[in-house]
Amino acid sequence: MSILTIILSILLPPVAVLLKHGLGKEFLINVLLTILGWLPGVIHAFYVNSK
Repeated sequence: MSILTIILSILLPPVAVLLKHGLGKEFLINVLLTILGWLPGVIHAFYVNSK
């Protein structure tokens, strides 16, 4: 994972997932988690981007 991905995962989790995986299931899940709370979105972004 690059420094840019780490920074985006913290500040804008959906953008980090979008750049790595595109528009898809992971992006939609991350958007919903980020709407529910910032921390779940960040955790999901790190989990998805570490694969």
